[in-house]
Amino acid sequence: MLTYSRNLLKLARGQRDLHPRLAMYYVTTHCNLNCAYCEDFGAQRNETAIAPPGLETAQQILRVIRSGIPCLWLTGGEPLLVPYLPELLELARRELKFREITLISNGTLLFQRPEIFPQLDRLVISLDSSDPMALAAVNLPLPSAEAVIHSVKLAASQQKKHHFRLIVNAVLTPETLPGLPSLLDFCQKEKVLLSFSPQSFNNWPRYELLISPEYRAFIEGVIAAKQRGAPILGSFAYLQTLLEQKPYECYPTLTPRILPEGWLVYPCRPMEKAGGEQGGRAVNLLEVENWGQAWEAAQKRYGEPPSACQSCFQQCYAEPSLMQARPLEMLAERLLHSRGLDLTTYAPG
Repeated sequence: MLTYSRNLLKLARGQRDLHPRLAMYYVTTHCNLNCAYCEDFGAQRNETAIAPPGLETAQQILRVIRSGIPCLWLTGGEPLLVPYLPELLELARRELKFREITLISNGTLLFQRPEIFPQLDRLVISLDSSDPMALAAVNLPLPSAEAVIHSVKLAASQQKKHHFRLIVNAVLTPETLPGLPSLLDFCQKEKVLLSFSPQSFNNWPRYELLISPEYRAFIEGVIAAKQRGAPILGSFAYLQTLLEQKPYECYPTLTPRILPEGWLVYPCRPMEKAGGEQGGRAVNLLEVENWGQAWEAAQKRYGEPPSACQSCFQQCYAEPSLMQARPLEMLAERLLHSRGLDLTTYAPG
């Protein structure tokens, strides 16, 4: 909570360059699926994607991250495609002693790698429906859909033994919306948490969702279900933001991204992708001795994050930002609604 408190002081002074609470390391940008809503990765893009670095390079990147950040998220692409992932997790857990380690996966390969369970604090699996046939609407072949659901059930059964928490993360699309109440029932049955993010297009929620009465009714239903104690991992503040679609104060430096080959993206992926003078690939972690040097170089190049930002409404940026700016709501969530999980470091995406 020390970093959280330091950030509160920064906000009180009107500063926006908040200290990171977690680092999101893209182990690879290669993937084995072509999900219809994914704007960045996918098997069809693998030929043009940069190959993941070797184990020693990835380990050095983690060492630099750990010199300044206590919590680690490993994502992709699909991180389970990387053969040395277990060794990387072993380093993060045993030697570097990250306080919290989270892995995001599409789940298709998880049943082949059960040895990773003991190394995790949180496992996030992407799943948009509990009906394998319905997942064809987001371009997920039936064998892959069945594999994901099998992996969710497998991981759910291992939570107590290996002391990690499983979260299913669903993307809200017009196509998946009808099946999401059943997905919540599935998660309740399997004793796993469920979180949501709207499908984005150029960093904004898909237009069909913005004008959809069904979308609004669903979010209202999720809020009501959470009030009744349903296993929904998402603050009331975040869910209300999804419902009202009003811009919020985003603090992207809370959750910095590092690309596979070591580039620190500052202050966020949307600004890096947009180009211009407000953000980009600021510094490579392989060219510095520690995180402090990397962060100083990034801030020197791009300055504080802009105050006028078109909020993207993705939980990976919105949730940490909202919880950092609202300490009383953060405490209420942690004590009463989120099963003891820290939403200030929950950033699926």
